[in-house]
Amino acid sequence: MSKSIPVDEDTHAALAALKGDDETFDELLLRLMREHRESVHEGTGRWAGTDAADSAREAREEMKRDVGAR
Repeated sequence: MSKSIPVDEDTHAALAALKGDDETFDELLLRLMREHRESVHEGTGRWAGTDAADSAREAREEMKRDVGAR
């Protein structure tokens, strides 16, 4: 079943510029979603073997404490 998604002129122009000559808008959106998913997966595990995750967790907890103290 086909669906319509209203977009403004600027959004349509930006999507049209990204769309390949032989690509439908549906194919474009599927490609963009696939590329986004792939880039997210590429980042998975980047903190493995580092203390970055612990540092981020500690910074988040500190920010929460600071906000609660105000």
